[in-house]
Amino acid sequence: MKTLERVLSKAGVGSRTEARSWIGQGRVRVNGKLIQTPDHWVDLERDRVSLDGKELQAEAKVYVLLYKPKGYLTTYRDPEGRATVYDLLPESLPYVFPVGRLDQDTSGLLLLTNDTQFAERVTNPEHKVPKTYLVKAAGSLEEAQIQSLRDGVTLSDGPTQPAQVSLLRKTGSCTFVEMVIREGRNRQVRRMLEAVGSKVLKLVRTAIGGIEISGLAIGKHRLLTPAEVRGLAPAARRPRRHSAG
Repeated sequence: MKTLERVLSKAGVGSRTEARSWIGQGRVRVNGKLIQTPDHWVDLERDRVSLDGKELQAEAKVYVLLYKPKGYLTTYRDPEGRATVYDLLPESLPYVFPVGRLDQDTSGLLLLTNDTQFAERVTNPEHKVPKTYLVKAAGSLEEAQIQSLRDGVTLSDGPTQPAQVSLLRKTGSCTFVEMVIREGRNRQVRRMLEAVGSKVLKLVRTAIGGIEISGLAIGKHRLLTPAEVRGLAPAARRPRRHSAG
């Protein structure tokens, strides 16, 4: 059983916000009956849902890798009319949603899909899927600061898990490091650098799991291969086994 708005969004026809609007406009029927309550419960095994008279069919699963440029929002629409990642995708794609987020000032690898199970598997901290970032940090980071990042720092929402940090090079005014984290907190890398007395000058996510953006031009996208999907979230498409007793 799922709510009507969730059924529409999971079918890949639009976001939950759009689904609520369509339902309110009287464009959705369940078993031929007009329903204008987004929270109406639907049994997917028995009920037939139609939008504008067309019965919903489950969309084929789509997995997109986008090299997000700096300055784009990870949202479907922006009330202020600013550019979003959807401006970079072709209209021929079915509706997909971001798997996690990158803030406006961060560039790099962003995954989008219409597979909610896959997205949950990738973003849930319990699964510890690594996210790799190239960081340009202000100042010359000392070994003690780098070690603090490796040990984990305390943020306003609690201590972080230890990060893998590799020093790449230093210049007179900045330090380049590669950081790997296994959480997905809001602006986490930026906040971790601030916690050790530095500041992020540039941030690029270069990989999620074993998937990298190398070879992909900024602002461009490609579809993940079946092997990449299986490698990134092998448990996302398998039923769980329950042990006896």
